[in-house]
Amino acid sequence: MSGFGGFPLAGLDFYEDLEADNSKAFWNAHKDVYEQSVKAPMVALAAELEPDFGAAKIFRPYRDVRFSKDKSPYKTAQGAVAGVAPGTGWYVQISAAGLFIGGGFYSGSPAQVAQLRATIADEVRGAELEAILAKLTKAGYTIGGDKLKTKPKGYEADHPRIDLLRHKSLTCSKEFGAPPWLDKPRAAKEIRAAWEGMRPLIEWLAAVVG
Repeated sequence: MSGFGGFPLAGLDFYEDLEADNSKAFWNAHKDVYEQSVKAPMVALAAELEPDFGAAKIFRPYRDVRFSKDKSPYKTAQGAVAGVAPGTGWYVQISAAGLFIGGGFYSGSPAQVAQLRATIADEVRGAELEAILAKLTKAGYTIGGDKLKTKPKGYEADHPRIDLLRHKSLTCSKEFGAPPWLDKPRAAKEIRAAWEGMRPLIEWLAAVVG
């Protein structure tokens, strides 16, 4: 397998066209573009990052439409995740919008969410998390995740970290778009740096929900 040389812009164009024509006919006619400009670079990137972040799972391009009103057969983005604990890890994605990286606690059992909230409520550990998130925000990351609209059961509405306690998942991310280095080997260095920036959060979360 050849080394990672960047994500060709043809991959972004492929997804832009797929958004306009999400059909088996289009996919079959352009599958070679997906294989060469999307899948192969993602596989190479995963191999390059594996020594520092662990093996990554590269998602299939096909949507599960069994229980969806949207019967479009293909995903309009290619993602990969390097997991470090159940529902927790680093994420990278390429789509028509360009490069997106993320990480955090994406989903988990009720017991995991309960443990996350208990740790956030702890004065010492909760303050650690606040400091980590503040540093990430200052560095240009966006903090996200699914949240309750009201306070979680068992916690007071005036808790100093009530906003964090409402989280059912907790993530951070950066959108890069299509910078000049996207189709060059430098892209691996930029993605590596962005993932490393998230390491304190990933390790904090893994210790809690793992």
